[in-house]
Amino acid sequence: MRRVPVIDVTDLYHPHQDVGDNVDLIAAYALPEIDLKGVILDCTDDYRRPFTQGDPSYHDPTGPREPGFIPVLQLNYIFNRNVPAGVGPFTRMKSPGDTMEDLPAFQETGLELIRRILEESEDPVHILSFGSARSIAVAFNRWPELLRAKVARIHLCAGASDPSFLEWNVNLDPQAICCLLRSGLPIALYPCATKDGPFAYGRHNTFWRLPHLDFIAGMDPKLQRYLWYAFARSNRHDFLGVLEDPSLPDPKMLEEWKRRPHNVWESAVWLEVSGRRLVRRADGRFRIVRQEEIADGDEMLPHALRPCAVEVGDDGRFRFELVEGNSSFSVYDREDPYLNERALREALPALYQEFSLED
Repeated sequence: MRRVPVIDVTDLYHPHQDVGDNVDLIAAYALPEIDLKGVILDCTDDYRRPFTQGDPSYHDPTGPREPGFIPVLQLNYIFNRNVPAGVGPFTRMKSPGDTMEDLPAFQETGLELIRRILEESEDPVHILSFGSARSIAVAFNRWPELLRAKVARIHLCAGASDPSFLEWNVNLDPQAICCLLRSGLPIALYPCATKDGPFAYGRHNTFWRLPHLDFIAGMDPKLQRYLWYAFARSNRHDFLGVLEDPSLPDPKMLEEWKRRPHNVWESAVWLEVSGRRLVRRADGRFRIVRQEEIADGDEMLPHALRPCAVEVGDDGRFRFELVEGNSSFSVYDREDPYLNERALREALPALYQEFSLED
């Protein structure tokens, strides 16, 4: 199997801001089609502490928190891997062309990791962006020819399918979005929202919702404990020892998972990059399968990237239009969002329960 080289740029914090980031990172390690080269921790300084200034739509009073090195170390331990992690700039870009040359050395680690991975990779690399996209934009401004030569595609999970709504990830750093959408790099757009916000359903946005998380009880015990640590916002210092603790997850958390709904935005990206398909089996079950596992009688559900043209404003909001023929831009298309959600509610838990911890 030829594995797809991937850099995962994620606004994963510890403790979490959105625990979905902890859940989704499991796929980066567990999907055998993915060759996870590095994790870039996207951290915005405002959210390292309780933040309640300005527009209440972007408030978050749940700090303090820091970049999510602990979840990365836990997954390296669980999967017996040594995936490197670095942190990107904490502060917003001043302009689309900002190279941020005056960064502290610690905030250079993510940028240098991107550069090193691209230089050393024999194959073009897919860069997945779940957050502000700041590190990718600054890397492009510093090393444009390297990114043009070595980036297979940037998968940008941000924005709205209608520019009337200013989505969270765009608001984190509008200049970064402007930079990338004007760069000429191959970019796939996965809007997180519609004109009605991040929890609405549309053909081109990625949001869907799990009604509960009781499937976690059927996952590998170490992954259950990893998720317990995240959901519980645990401050236990033995964050590796937790993964071996047979008393976890505790009954209280197991009961909470039975009742707790879970918002999801990233599944579409991992399906696309891994090359997996969402299918309805002949017996009516929905599953996420490899291409070679598709059988006679399976119905492949709509899931594609469509060529498009894109215009971006100075505030980072963009507008796209489907086009015929080739384009450096594409946009996610699931056709029927409610069928997509129905299928993923069954297929994603089944996939997570199948994940093996063998490297």
